[in-house]
Amino acid sequence: MPSLLRKIHARPLPLLWCLGWLCAALPAGAQTQPAAAPVPPAKPQANDAKTAVDSLDPEKESRIVAIVNGDVISAQDVDNRRRLFALSSGLPVTREVLDRLTPQVVRELIDERLRLQEVQRHKIAISDKDIAETITNLEKRNNMPPGTLARRLASDGAEIHTLYDQTRVQLGWSRVLREQMGVADRVTEQDVDEQLRSIKAETGQMEYHVAEIFLPIDEPSRAADTQHFAETVIQQLRSGAPFPVVAAQFSQSQTALQGGDLGWVRPNQLEPPIAHLVQAMPAGAISNPIPVAGGLSIVTLLAKRQIGNDPATLIKIRQVFLKFATPLDPQNPTEQQHNMLLRAKQISDTAHSCDAMAAADKAAGNPPRPDPTEIRLETVNPPELRALISKLSENKPSEPLVTREGIMVVMVCAREERNLGMPSKEEVMNQLLSQRVELISRQMMRDLHRRASIDQRVGGA
Repeated sequence: MPSLLRKIHARPLPLLWCLGWLCAALPAGAQTQPAAAPVPPAKPQANDAKTAVDSLDPEKESRIVAIVNGDVISAQDVDNRRRLFALSSGLPVTREVLDRLTPQVVRELIDERLRLQEVQRHKIAISDKDIAETITNLEKRNNMPPGTLARRLASDGAEIHTLYDQTRVQLGWSRVLREQMGVADRVTEQDVDEQLRSIKAETGQMEYHVAEIFLPIDEPSRAADTQHFAETVIQQLRSGAPFPVVAAQFSQSQTALQGGDLGWVRPNQLEPPIAHLVQAMPAGAISNPIPVAGGLSIVTLLAKRQIGNDPATLIKIRQVFLKFATPLDPQNPTEQQHNMLLRAKQISDTAHSCDAMAAADKAAGNPPRPDPTEIRLETVNPPELRALISKLSENKPSEPLVTREGIMVVMVCAREERNLGMPSKEEVMNQLLSQRVELISRQMMRDLHRRASIDQRVGGA
């Protein structure tokens, strides 16, 4: 059967193997351009006492690490979260690594518990559907087949409910902040018009597409620990860990669910030390920790452009995904994988419209997908996938693309050249709202800490 794979010329895409791993949600058309994503760490061997990390024993699982206004954070809570971060960022899951993550994880869980209590006090309910849609969007925006995230986390020893719980709090906290916005904080049409006039006045000057990870320092005594953790994060980012993944896990900014993406900003919209740095950074670089008000920031420059001058190719795509019953071993494909490949080849040969692609995807047993939205071709990653899509004519399917989870066929439904150098009113409105919500969030967290009863026990998980 390996020979059949070669005969049919189904293109293997290692780039999609990484997209099948944990990637963070980014707005369509605003994906980052990270270095090669890390390979998920291999499971430790049971006889390797130094690297193997077994589950906590029952006594340790129930050990109390912190009590936040009467709510308990257990050693098991800490262990689940630090494993999730280690796996998603490519760190080896060893005792040494997990112990190094523990102080920051405990602080993050304390902050998360404070937010959750405020969400509950406001009687805000986040449904399972809301969480599922957020996770599904995460997968869609990163070309992940539905359910891939849960399967990968489970196979690598992380509890999927840990990600769900984190997402529930992030969504709930966002709603709390919007409820807290007073009249003075709301964004008006006049605010938007003034911002647009300011942008137009700077036509031809540079602006920067920036993503940020914000790590708060609520007490001076914890500055050294936060600095050390920031350096660990930066090391992983520079080794290939996707910036959006790390931002989603640990950034305490309201852009965390968007992978830390600040959008296109001008220097005067950034804190001075960040503004000075991004103007000198090459695209794709990761900064050192930057001291800012309230903590440390780690930034990456995604792109730079002249205001008013940003030609782009916008596309809409459809895909058909044929799922393997078991992960693919390229040297020993199964009969079912063989049949899926033949079926994918047939779709590639016979589909001549996006409606036909949607029908084939439905016939494959996949849930209905929404109508395709515009994405920017220049920001599609990895580069191999971007190159493939750029060569496709409209309504012409790609050849089968083989991943570990299944086989994909892609079609470009529409293509348009457009200048994106000037933001729309809606984009300006959203950016101004995001900035104001962020200020409210940081002030509320300071207030919650000041009023809270926090009993943090010695040690971690």
